[in-house]
Amino acid sequence: MTSLPGRLRLVVLYGGASAEHDVSRVTAAHVLAAADRDRYTLVPIGIGKDGVWHHNEFAAGALDAGDELPDRLDIEGPVVDPVATVSGAPEDRTVVLPLLHGPHGEDGTVQGMLELFSVPYVGCGVLSSSVCMDKAMAKEVAARAGIPQCAWITMRDGVDDPAEIGEKAIAELGLPVFVKPANMGSSVGVSRAADADALQRAIASALQYDDVVVIEEAVTGREIEVGVLGNTHPETTLPGEIKPGSDFYDYKDKYLTGAAELMIPAPLSDEAVAQARELAADVFTALRCSGLARVDFFYEESGPARGWLLNEVNTIPGFTPASMYPKMWEATGLAYPALIDRLVDLALERHDRRAAFSTDH
Repeated sequence: MTSLPGRLRLVVLYGGASAEHDVSRVTAAHVLAAADRDRYTLVPIGIGKDGVWHHNEFAAGALDAGDELPDRLDIEGPVVDPVATVSGAPEDRTVVLPLLHGPHGEDGTVQGMLELFSVPYVGCGVLSSSVCMDKAMAKEVAARAGIPQCAWITMRDGVDDPAEIGEKAIAELGLPVFVKPANMGSSVGVSRAADADALQRAIASALQYDDVVVIEEAVTGREIEVGVLGNTHPETTLPGEIKPGSDFYDYKDKYLTGAAELMIPAPLSDEAVAQARELAADVFTALRCSGLARVDFFYEESGPARGWLLNEVNTIPGFTPASMYPKMWEATGLAYPALIDRLVDLALERHDRRAAFSTDH
């Protein structure tokens, strides 16, 4: 796993101990296939659901030989030490690309380890990763920053009574509502509840994935997403729109049935496009994001007609060529391989800037 002269050593982490494990394996296969092999020595590291790290020698060999990778990488190969893997040899310049969706990867845990060992990595830092992963906390921070969003309440297992929270949700938010585990992505554990009994079942389902649950009002609005790229000066994509194939854009829609319709760019007026892009950059800055994020909105044109409402921020969005984030950048003029290069450059830029901070007092 030693870099060739002149190349960056790019460690790609995938898998992980999360319900989004399989999604991550798909993302990694496409990123590795698209990365510039003249610029990078690619090191695919699969993390099992048991947390054990493996060097995928099969994938590494296929990349060296110019062979095609499967659409989904396995978790295989010799067990490796995480610290030695991310640190590399002293002569190597290593950058880590975490493609770990959900908890134990997107929530600041891996980012914290990389900070401890002073390793450059792609994406948001510890604070923003943690806050954005926790939908309840992200809503609190966004509200303080004046970002418009739909109404919600939060429930914490062992602190709040589900029956009381259910009554409060119906009284304050009405029905139907959406129920989500606070720390999960890819719509895992998300349910739509149209009556009191369904709400209790939805809360129980969400509690299988996290001990904090977010209950949101149902918004009759268009689902619009904007990609953001940058550190202190974020750039944004043309917005994309999702028309779900079912009641909402759920896991099956995203990864199994393909029933959702994706429109890039979204059919919006020039004014609405400008508003969405500006608000996405504001959200990115308010939540202290860096590197990349996908900002998801509801666009409410009828009823209360509140316009743009923040739904959530995804700091490690899906990254296959068919995923919204890279497709929106492609529509904005940045191709998939160039997007990977830009993310690596941003990781090095942020790391070098932070490494210059004084440790004296």
